[in-house]
Amino acid sequence: MMRNVRLRGRIETIAASLSGLLFLLTLVWPAWIEEVFGVDPDQHSGALEWVIVGVALCATITFSLLARAEFRRARAVRT
Repeated sequence: MMRNVRLRGRIETIAASLSGLLFLLTLVWPAWIEEVFGVDPDQHSGALEWVIVGVALCATITFSLLARAEFRRARAVRT
């Protein structure tokens, strides 16, 4: 089945995984932005972290649904 999955499906799967990882990272460790980059863009309000969580969650859901459709298409082509 993986042979029939186009490059698009693989990219969508990778994007869903990366955005899911970003979602979990920000949800579990919200101060990672300040520690990694050394800046505090929201002055400890936490607003930026919640925006990142929301955007990453939406991206994860969107890319997951797109990848699922691509894998279903590949399965339909196979049968």
